[in-house]
Amino acid sequence: MTPSPAPSTRAAGRKAAPRKSAVKKAAPAKAPARPRAKAAPASPARAARPSAKAAAPAPSAAVKTDKPRKPKLVRDSFTIPKAEYGAIDRLKTRATQAGRPAKKSELLRAGLMALEALGDPAFLAALKAVPAIKTGRPAKS
Repeated sequence: MTPSPAPSTRAAGRKAAPRKSAVKKAAPAKAPARPRAKAAPASPARAARPSAKAAAPAPSAAVKTDKPRKPKLVRDSFTIPKAEYGAIDRLKTRATQAGRPAKKSELLRAGLMALEALGDPAFLAALKAVPAIKTGRPAKS
């Protein structure tokens, strides 16, 4: 396959030759379609017998079920006080010092799991300890 010449090398005013794919040939005339005969009804013995394809699962289907599916991820944003945001950095440092570096999202997910594991009285006490803040984006200063 040879590269086509650059547009600047073509003579001005000369049209390029049409591509072969752009040229259409006349299609040969087809014979009129014959009406199809209706298929004979299946015998009751044949209809009751399960097909071999339906009985045996494909070997590739068994391989695909072993692979775990990735969970669907959701992106979100939220407002958090600066002091509590600093707690995330301190927890990240603490995790690194303990030999297990962690991302911010991992810390938040671990916190959610810890809250889920609490009983109702402890969960409500943890919620009461968190002050309510105004939602939305902070004003630019």
